[in-house]
Amino acid sequence: MKVLLLNQCFYPDVMATGQYLTDLALELVERGHEVTVISSDRGYDDPAKRFPSNEKWRGINIFRVRSVPPVKHKRWRRALNFGSFLLTCAFRLAVLPRVDVVVTLTSPPLISFLGALYARAKGGRLVFWVMDLNPDEAIVAGWLKESSLVARVLEFFLRYSLRNADKVIALDRFMRERLLDREIPTEKVVVVPPWVLSEEVTYDHDGRERFRRTHDLSEKFVVMYAGNHSPCHPLETVLDAANRLRARDDIMFCFVGGGSEQETVRRFAVTHSLTNVRRIPYQPLNELSGVLSAADLHLVVMGERFAGIVHPCKIYNVLAVGRPVLYIGPSESHITDIARHHLSAAISIASHSEPDLVVEQIIAAVAQKEKSCEGFSASVNESFSRKILMPKLLNALNPGETGATMRGTRSLLEES
Repeated sequence: MKVLLLNQCFYPDVMATGQYLTDLALELVERGHEVTVISSDRGYDDPAKRFPSNEKWRGINIFRVRSVPPVKHKRWRRALNFGSFLLTCAFRLAVLPRVDVVVTLTSPPLISFLGALYARAKGGRLVFWVMDLNPDEAIVAGWLKESSLVARVLEFFLRYSLRNADKVIALDRFMRERLLDREIPTEKVVVVPPWVLSEEVTYDHDGRERFRRTHDLSEKFVVMYAGNHSPCHPLETVLDAANRLRARDDIMFCFVGGGSEQETVRRFAVTHSLTNVRRIPYQPLNELSGVLSAADLHLVVMGERFAGIVHPCKIYNVLAVGRPVLYIGPSESHITDIARHHLSAAISIASHSEPDLVVEQIIAAVAQKEKSCEGFSASVNESFSRKILMPKLLNALNPGETGATMRGTRSLLEES
C-alpha cells in the first residue's frame, strides 16, 4: 500500500503532531508499506532550524517544502507562514503520483483541504486525523469572529475535507461530538486517543536528578508545565499562583517547551519580579522520561471553552512516569474522563475561576512530596500505549488489515 502523510511537522521536529505522525510512518514502513511525507523544512517552534529538503530516513521518503518563517507573536506572520507552506505543498502534490491512502493532519488548518483535493483528483482514500479543530479554535480564542469571511471560508474547507474523507479520526468523545454536529455520518468518525509518545517513557530517577542539577532545581518542589504554550492553554491562573506563592522559596514553577505564550510567562515574571519562575526550551524526545520525572507536580491546562477543540496529550506521558497532576480547565473534558476511571488519586482538578483552590492544591502537593502514582500509570499504559492504539489507527487507513488485533481493544475515553 502506498501512503502519503501531510503535516507541517514531522521528524526531526519536536512538536507533538510531528512525533505522532512519525510513529505512524515508522509503523507503516515496518508493515511493508511505501510511505511518503510532505512537511516543512523549518522547525515549527524554532524556525531557525532547517531540515534537508529531500531525505530517505528509515525507509520513509520525506519531501520538505519551503515557507516564510513565522513570528509567533505576530498573527499576520503566522498566517503568511501557513499560506506559503500550503502553496509550496500544493506544487509538490501536483507532481506526486497517485497513492492508495492520504493521511492529513491539521497543521496548518487548511492542509486537510489540500489532501482532499489531491485524493479527489488522483484517487485514493482520504483519512483525516483531527489533532485540533478549526475554525472553532480561532473563534473561541478570539482570533476570528464567527461571522467573518475568513471564518466562513475555513468552515467551508473543513466541511469539504470531512465530506470527502473516508475516515475521520477524533481524539476524544468531545471532539467527536463537534464533528458529528457537522452532519458527518456516525460510522465515518472513529475515536483514537493519542498514545504515550515512547514505550520507554517511565520514571527515570537518574534523568530526574540530572535535569534538576542542570537547572538548579535540586532543592526545590518543582511545579512543571511542559509542552506547547498556547492561548488555548491559558497560563494566567498558573502565573497568579506563582505570584501568590512568591514567598515560598522551596517552590519553583518550571515552564518547559515553547509557543507564543512563553513571552507572556517572561513578561509576567519580569513585571512581578518573580524569582520562582524558570523557563526552559523544548528538550529532546530521548530525554523525555527524565524531564517529566523531574517534576513533583505537573500542570495540565485547558481553556474553559476548548473541550473538543484541542486535546492536551501531555497527560498520558505525565501519568506514564507516575507523577501527580493538577488539571486546570473545564469540568467536562478528556482529562476529567481519565480521572473518573479510577485515576482520581493521581489527578487534582480546578477551574480557572478557582485561583484559591489552585494555590491550596499546590500547597497540599508539597505536603505530600513523596506521592507517587505508579500504580495508576500502569492503568494508563494499558489503555493509551502505542501497541493498543496503533492497530485502531491502522484499521482506519486500511480496513481489515488489523481487524484481528482490534477485537476487544477499548480505551478509557471510549468507555466514558
